[in-house]
Amino acid sequence: MLKWIGLWVLALSILDFSLMGIDKRKAKRGAWRVPEKTFFLVAVLGGSPGAILGMRLFHHKTRHWYFKWGLPAILIAQLALGFWLFWIWNGRP
Repeated sequence: MLKWIGLWVLALSILDFSLMGIDKRKAKRGAWRVPEKTFFLVAVLGGSPGAILGMRLFHHKTRHWYFKWGLPAILIAQLALGFWLFWIWNGRP
């Protein structure tokens, strides 16, 4: 089960990372952009590590407070949920 969750997070992280790079390139060219809600949807579904990495690497969306604080908050909430579920499923000490 843990392997599948890891693969899910990896796939969505790659997707969100790629979307950040694509959107940054399109922003420079003045082309159609990826909607901001798409970044957050993919992040909430498990791609938050890739979104954060893409935001930092491409220097994209770093001035928006809701990206600067929102994506790390999503990641922290996901980690907390993951640890809690792991603790519940494996028996409390």
